[in-house]
Amino acid sequence: MNSQTTISLIIFVPVLLALTLPLAGKISLRLRNILALGLCLVPLLCSLSLIPAALSGKTVTLGRELGLGINFIFTADALAVFVACVSSFISTLIVVYSFGYISHYHNQNEYYSMVVLFLGGMMGLVFAGNLIFLYLFWEITAITSWRLIGFFRDKYVVERADKAFLVTVFGALLMLLGFIRLFQETGSFDLLVIKEVVKTHPISNLTIALILAGILSKSATLPFHTWLPDAGVAPSPVTALLHAAVLVKIGVYVFARIFVATIPLPINWQVIVPVIAGISALVSAGAALIETDLKRIIAYSTISQIGFIFLGFSFGNSIGVAGALLYILMHGLAKAGLFLCAGIVEQNTKTKDITKLGGLIKTMPVTAMAFLLCSFSVMGIPPFGGFFATFMVMTGAVTSGHIIISMVFLVGAFMTIMYLFRTFNMVFLGEPKAALVKEGSFVMVATVAVFAALSLLGGILIWWPDALAQAATLQMLGTIR
Repeated sequence: MNSQTTISLIIFVPVLLALTLPLAGKISLRLRNILALGLCLVPLLCSLSLIPAALSGKTVTLGRELGLGINFIFTADALAVFVACVSSFISTLIVVYSFGYISHYHNQNEYYSMVVLFLGGMMGLVFAGNLIFLYLFWEITAITSWRLIGFFRDKYVVERADKAFLVTVFGALLMLLGFIRLFQETGSFDLLVIKEVVKTHPISNLTIALILAGILSKSATLPFHTWLPDAGVAPSPVTALLHAAVLVKIGVYVFARIFVATIPLPINWQVIVPVIAGISALVSAGAALIETDLKRIIAYSTISQIGFIFLGFSFGNSIGVAGALLYILMHGLAKAGLFLCAGIVEQNTKTKDITKLGGLIKTMPVTAMAFLLCSFSVMGIPPFGGFFATFMVMTGAVTSGHIIISMVFLVGAFMTIMYLFRTFNMVFLGEPKAALVKEGSFVMVATVAVFAALSLLGGILIWWPDALAQAATLQMLGTIR
C-alpha cells in the first residue's frame, strides 16, 4: 500500500464510516463497539506506518487541483504524522474506556458516531495542505464536540454545549477572515505556496491577529477560555477527548503549522503570544487552586498547560519547538488519564465535589495511583515524560533571552504542583466523607492504568518520541537554529 493510499485511509475511513455506527448499533451493540474501535485503529495504524518516512525527512502529498484556489491537498510530513499518531492513539484508548463508562447511558449510537467523526475531522485537519480544507475539518470538530458536550441533553448541559459551540465557531469565523486576507496577500490558500511568497512579502498584523483569534478560541486560551471548564458537564471520556487528545490541541497544531512551519512569526508577535499564554496560564492555575469541582480543576489545568505549548512554539528555536511537540504528547497522555480517573470517581461516588470526597485510595487504589502518576507528569516531576517536555520548553524560552516570561511560567509550574497535590489529597487521602465505593469496571481501570504507565514510560523512553519530534522540528524550521 503506497503512502497516498495510507493518507486517504487515515482521513476518510473515520469520516465516511462514522455514520454507519448507528446502523450497526441497531443490529448489535457488540458489533457497533468493535466497528467503532476498528475505525479508530485504522488511522492509528496507518499513521504509525508513516513514521519511517517522516523520520527520514520525506513528505508525502496527496493532491488534486479543483480551481478557485481551493485545491484538494493533503500532506504527510513529520509534524502531521507526529500529531496524527498522538491523537489517534489517545482517542483509541478513550474509546476502549467508553465501553465501560457509556454502557448504561442512552444515545450510545450517536456517541460513538460523533467520537469517530471527531477523530476523522482531526485527521483531515492535521494533513490538510490547503487552508480551506483545514477550515472545513476544523468545523467538523466543532459540530461533533457540540453534540458530545451536550450528550446528557439536560437544559443546563445543552446551554454549556451551545456556549462551547458559539465561542469556537466565532473564533473560527475570525480565522476564516484571516485566511481570506492571507489569500489576498499571497494569492493562494495552499500552505506550500504561501511559505514561498511570505519570504519576500510579509503578511499584515491584522491577518495574524485574525488567525490567532481562531487559534486561541479553540485552544481555550484567555480571553476565550471559559467554555472549556463548562464543558465538564460532558461524559468523562468526552472531556478527556476534548482536553487531551483532539480539540484543544487543534489550536496549537494550527499555530505550529502556520506560524512555525509556514510563516515565521514576526518579532513583536513572538512576545505578544507568550505574554497572552503566560497570563492565561497563571489565571487558570489560580482558578484551579480554589475550584472544588474535580473536572473543572483538571480543565483549568489544561488551559494552563496549553500556555506552555504556545511558549515552546512562539520563539521558533529548535529546543523549544521540539519541547512543545513532546508537550502535546506527554500532556495528552497524562491529562487523558486524569480525566478518566475523574470519570471513575464521579460515576462511583455520584459527585465531583472534592470537599465531599476523601479516603478513596483505600477502596480505589489503582485509580488513585493512576491519578497520582499522571499528576506527576503534568507537574513535570522527573523521570516522567512531562518533565522533559517542560524542561525543553523552558530552556527554549531562556535561550531566546526571555527571562521574565520564563519566570512567569515557572510560577505557573509551581502552582500546578500545588493544585494537583491539593486535589489528590482531598479526593484520595484522609478520612472518607461518604460511603466507600469500589473500583470502576475492569476496562475503565485498565485504561487509566495504561495512561499512567505511559506517562512514566514516556520519560524513561523519551528518545523514541523525541526522534520524531526532532524530525518535525527540523522540517518546520528548515535548519536547526
